[in-house]
Amino acid sequence: MAWLSLKVLLVGLSFLGCLYPLVDFSFSGETRGQKPNFVIILADDMGWGDLGANWAGTKDTANLDKMAAEGMRFVDFHAAASTCSPSRAALLTGRLGLRNGVTHNFAVTSVGGLPLNETTLAEVLRGAGYVTGMIGKWHLGHHGSHHPSFRGFDYYFGVPYSHDMGCTDTPGYNHPPCPACPRGDRPSRNLERDCYSDVALPLYENLNIVEQPVDLSALAQKYAEKATQFIQQASTSGRPFLLYVALAHMHVPLARMLPSAGSRGQRPYSASLQEMDHLVGRIKDAVDLAGKNNTFLWFTGDNGPWAQKCELAGSVGPFTGSWQARQGGSPAKQTTWEGGHRVPALAYWPGRVPVNVTSTALLSVLDVFPTVLALAGAPLPRGRSFDGLDVSQVLFGQAQTGHRVLFHPNSGAAGEDGALQTIRLEQYKAFYVTGGARACDGSVGPERHHERPLIFDLEADRAEAAPLDQGGAEYRAVLPRVAAALAGVLADIARDRVSRADYSQDPSVRPCCDPRRPACRCRAA
Repeated sequence: MAWLSLKVLLVGLSFLGCLYPLVDFSFSGETRGQKPNFVIILADDMGWGDLGANWAGTKDTANLDKMAAEGMRFVDFHAAASTCSPSRAALLTGRLGLRNGVTHNFAVTSVGGLPLNETTLAEVLRGAGYVTGMIGKWHLGHHGSHHPSFRGFDYYFGVPYSHDMGCTDTPGYNHPPCPACPRGDRPSRNLERDCYSDVALPLYENLNIVEQPVDLSALAQKYAEKATQFIQQASTSGRPFLLYVALAHMHVPLARMLPSAGSRGQRPYSASLQEMDHLVGRIKDAVDLAGKNNTFLWFTGDNGPWAQKCELAGSVGPFTGSWQARQGGSPAKQTTWEGGHRVPALAYWPGRVPVNVTSTALLSVLDVFPTVLALAGAPLPRGRSFDGLDVSQVLFGQAQTGHRVLFHPNSGAAGEDGALQTIRLEQYKAFYVTGGARACDGSVGPERHHERPLIFDLEADRAEAAPLDQGGAEYRAVLPRVAAALAGVLADIARDRVSRADYSQDPSVRPCCDPRRPACRCRAA
């Protein structure tokens, strides 16, 4: 208890100024035995079509494509929500936002975060003897006990929320909001406005702010170094480990990188995608060096591309949401169209996951929590329901199917936060509410409620262009099954132990390493 009291005191102090590093990697204890290690890499705003193994037009992901050839690629894999905080909360709890309480993004001034009565993957694994580390973007609350150091992670290095929540500093002033995205008809030099280096948010190591503003151009290198160190030191500690890496890529602003011999004239998005791919490659190399036969690496994304950012947004591949595009707005991030939540996903575990296999199983980031716990031999937390499945049999090539039903919640484009607006039933997808997020041209698709849902057959219509005829036999056969699935999950949620996140805001909780200065500034020694 004395240790806990000290840690609570230190997290409070970390919001008052820059502290010296408390701890480095210090892992010791019980023998690992045969328990596997886990590395989970989550890309930010990466489109399904940004992965070369998915989409032939992409040539920027050589390391990820190699991983796909050496492992399993999932082509029907989905984020649990199509925006940041709800997607991350679902990954770490295995529960939809209507259960875990996280239904929309937290802000720089948010008092709360992922509710403290929700149990994270890191908390369960640490209780099972694992060393746990997180590197990258948290975005599940940074104030007090919501900091990742209190949510099961022994080590943390990263930023507390999205790196567009600050932007370029004007000396002597607080950091202004991000500029608008460039338009296609503007000179290309305007891309520079979204491709700058310093951003206002703090960089934490454990409870300390070690840099503010953050130099984005150096962040990928730092993440790679910290990830490699964690894997190396955890591997020699005699204990199994969990490393969760939440990348800054491909969220804007894109860091301005020094030009290499082959990058001159390259689009900023393409250059940034290559940088992300290189970072993932370095983490995979560290896994291989430390003992790849006992480490499961899982790569996926938190949601689809942010189309509002124009040429700084990624590719949805064939999942263009054509029906919505005709109505206006974007059918990508912040929507329940396929471009918003269908994400690239790879599994790599030599000797366990079969090589060069493409899986069409319907899977979700919700499955990370129960699958990892099952592989670790750790029990699910009691007294609550989970929306994910243990899909280890799919991973090992022993099964071909995953979910029969997936529920896609609203994530900001239309309707109530967290509401289950869209239902995937086998190859069918039913929309009770439609709408488009802000598009590159500034348009926003109107919110429309459908008493009789629009139903698309994704096997025949990946672009979601033409819903089934509501008078047809196929529609009449599918509709009762969709309605029954929705009624069933809503009844289950009503019976469940449901959490409520605190979304109140207070400017005093904004992290600042030196509140005595007009702009927050500190640099690591």
